[in-house]
Amino acid sequence: MAFKNEASDQEAMSEINVTPLVDVMLVLLVVFIVTAPLLTQAVRVELPKTEHTTPAPEKHLLAVSIAADGQVSIDEQKVAPADLEQRFRARLQSDPDTTVQFYADTNVPYGKLATVMVKAQRAGINKLAFITQEQ
Repeated sequence: MAFKNEASDQEAMSEINVTPLVDVMLVLLVVFIVTAPLLTQAVRVELPKTEHTTPAPEKHLLAVSIAADGQVSIDEQKVAPADLEQRFRARLQSDPDTTVQFYADTNVPYGKLATVMVKAQRAGINKLAFITQEQ
């Protein structure tokens, strides 16, 4: 079925067919409605809050201090970085329940602390604690 223009059959139709445009816009609207909630989702994590806890028993503790200049001390005795792993192993052999408590200065680079932690892990120590001050 063809539409006839009253003026003549030779003239071009000057009306715009908006039906395909509306169809495309509705499809885009549906796609946007479906995907918008997926883009705005966030993982909700409730971080733990800490309170004062009871200290660990003193007989199984090994205090490792790292000063701002990078000097490492075990139980207030300075230790060379090459000797750390050996000292950790010796302590673990004498007390298998050893817990290492790290006292690190605020200005100590994270890499230095990580290096000492890796040496403790290689020695077989699995219990680590980080000592901080209350604000």
